[in-house]
Amino acid sequence: MDELASLDQLLARRHSCRAFLPDPVPRDLLERALAAAGRSASWCNAQPWHVHIASGEPLGRLRAALIERARTGAPAASELDRPREYTGVYRDRRRECGWALYEAVGVAKGDREASAAQGLENFRLFGAPHLAVVTSPQALGTYGVMDCGAWVANFMLAATALGLGTIAQAAVASWPDILRAHLPLPADRHIVCGISIGFADTAHPANAFRTVRAPLGEVVTWVGEGGS
Repeated sequence: MDELASLDQLLARRHSCRAFLPDPVPRDLLERALAAAGRSASWCNAQPWHVHIASGEPLGRLRAALIERARTGAPAASELDRPREYTGVYRDRRRECGWALYEAVGVAKGDREASAAQGLENFRLFGAPHLAVVTSPQALGTYGVMDCGAWVANFMLAATALGLGTIAQAAVASWPDILRAHLPLPADRHIVCGISIGFADTAHPANAFRTVRAPLGEVVTWVGEGGS
């Protein structure tokens, strides 16, 4: 198997894990994934990402605080700009993903109580035993956040290669005051996102569905001889 085929298989295996086993991940596996992700490309090799990993009782307290806030219906107050709206094909893809998840876990269309309960799973971190909170220096602005995005993608691929489940979660960054109350996050850094980490509960229906990817014709425009 050539290297691209191996990478393609790894990309196909990675998915957003929405149900974890409670078993903690051995520290050496986490460190291997973190070290691999550290090879991510970044502008001027700035490597702006910094990661706080919460586990055990500290994570339990953080999880409880997120759930309590979510139940109040409080609006998100993320430190980064949130999408203004999803339109056209982006709206369609978002809806397709949402309905596929609901179908997998048995939430019927129009069942607001069940959909709210599933939404709350985001703040329960889907039962994950570890949470990584990714931050970037405020001074680096969009460039720093872009670099962190590359790191997040590579970390999740590395974790997949090691048999771990992950899900990147913007929802975790909804209320920075909670994260800052439970983690030693420097004031001069933006909270980018969270990543829930653990061993996937492969028997859970939430892990049974997969999203589809757009064909090249929808996302690539060839200009010049490269398209011949």
